[in-house]
Amino acid sequence: MSFTQGEMVGPYRIIEKLGRGGMATVFKAYHANLDRYVAIKVLHPAFLEQDSFLARFEREAKVVAKLEHPNITPVYDFAEHNGNPYLVMKYVEGETLKARLKKAPLSPEEGVEIIQTVGDALAYAHRQDILHRDVKPSNVILADDGQIYLTDFGLARIASAGETTISNDMMIGTPQYISPEQAMGKRDMDAGTDIYSFGVLIYELVVGRVPFSADTPFSIIHDHIYTPLPLPRAVNPQVPEVIERLLLKALAKERGDRFQNVDQMVAAFRKAIEGDDLPEIWADPDTYAPTPTPPPVQASAVDPNASTIGAPEVEPDVETAGANGQKRRWRWWYSIPLGMVLCACLLVVIGILNEEPGALPLPPGNNHAENFLDETINETIAELEEDFDNPFAHLELAGLYLEIGSFELAEEHFRIGADLAGDDWSYHLSAGDLLFEHQLWLPALEQYIQVIQIEEVRTDRNFINRFQNTLYHASINPDSQHILFGYTDREVPREIGAAVLFAARARFELHVQQKPELAQETIDSAYERFSESPILQLAQAEIFIETEQYPEAGQILDELKTGGLPWIRDHARALLNKIP
Repeated sequence: MSFTQGEMVGPYRIIEKLGRGGMATVFKAYHANLDRYVAIKVLHPAFLEQDSFLARFEREAKVVAKLEHPNITPVYDFAEHNGNPYLVMKYVEGETLKARLKKAPLSPEEGVEIIQTVGDALAYAHRQDILHRDVKPSNVILADDGQIYLTDFGLARIASAGETTISNDMMIGTPQYISPEQAMGKRDMDAGTDIYSFGVLIYELVVGRVPFSADTPFSIIHDHIYTPLPLPRAVNPQVPEVIERLLLKALAKERGDRFQNVDQMVAAFRKAIEGDDLPEIWADPDTYAPTPTPPPVQASAVDPNASTIGAPEVEPDVETAGANGQKRRWRWWYSIPLGMVLCACLLVVIGILNEEPGALPLPPGNNHAENFLDETINETIAELEEDFDNPFAHLELAGLYLEIGSFELAEEHFRIGADLAGDDWSYHLSAGDLLFEHQLWLPALEQYIQVIQIEEVRTDRNFINRFQNTLYHASINPDSQHILFGYTDREVPREIGAAVLFAARARFELHVQQKPELAQETIDSAYERFSESPILQLAQAEIFIETEQYPEAGQILDELKTGGLPWIRDHARALLNKIP
């Protein structure tokens, strides 16, 4: 979505762009009638690909807007502008707790104040039956005037309200702070989930680092599920024993073993800081550090020199971190219609090659379907152990993991299969088709690009249509830039047609770079060579909608909705619904 400086969005005048995250772009705006600055968070265009999202957005935003607490960033308003939903929130001058921790350790007094304040805000929200689902330092704002805010209730709740097949199987959360039940894909979330994430935040403040940190999100999440909590005093000997016991309880693997509510948790922490004996609700620490047999995932190292209430390790960049420190080739969960935020949206199913059969939890639903998938996965795993070098066996297992929403496991087997397949174009075609069916546009595109190098496939009209469809949809993914601008139009195979590349580039410039003028220049140059291309006309219509030239957009879309390729017709109809 492109909001430009000086543009009026409802009663709000856009002042400047503040930043962009996985789920939203944030703008500073001015409300003249109330003479105040506000923060506008406009949801990513990928959300709009879900049916009925705008209705659910309004429903969830109304719930969040009812939160009135001095330490919760208030939601002032919510609406849509040209079909793009946005939230209007209090504009706070300050920095996040994450940014603060990178600068210098907190003092004990600062740490206690933050814990007390965040705890009060969480407890209030829980009394309103609203969970946060993503408590972490980057969602705590330390205002310049000394006020402390817990923010982004709105995004966490709205993003978790997805109704598509994929979003139903995804969990909102950040790997370093996710609760075991979130990691396992359980849907019956309660206050215990926020208590665990809040416990990780306190652990980080007190011990000096997060309890679990590894090279990949998958390893971190598995640690939350399986690995006993690293004892705080073993990591940092300066941590008092009473605080260690508090953290062991807050971070218990089972929700029933944690504190009953946030108020009880904060009260116990304050008593521990003040030196009072903890109440008899405490059991032996071993109760809260179960030791199941973990899968063979390398445990994260501990830092014995960490300082009390100190600056933590920087959270690993889950988009790019790899075991060898190089940029990961596969980052395809970004293409998930809701997961584009994801740096923080992840679901893990407990199940790897050497686990016992039946260990894979499945999403709630039809028991027969669940049992069938469970049995099929276990059978495929057994076959894979006997034929591990078969790339198509890995592809089959990856597809099954996609069906149950285990994106990290699916990614791993796609990668193994691709490595084994090498230049076997039939594998890449099959993998691309599988990813296409799940609307994972960017990874499907990466597979299809390898396929188009094979002469025999270029003349297949069905494949060409799928490739063009995939390229067009993948273009609103920020990570598609290396593909869209990594080739010249002369390098595109004649059968594919360069027009779709121009259209995709224009769409990237429009939605990702938020430069409608540049997008128009791209389309104008393409029209000189491909004047009758429906794909270019579709991109032109999107530019017209973005620049509020609605009659021109409607004229183009009325023609496209009845002719041409089915995917162009469908996209044209969807765009028509965005015209006021």
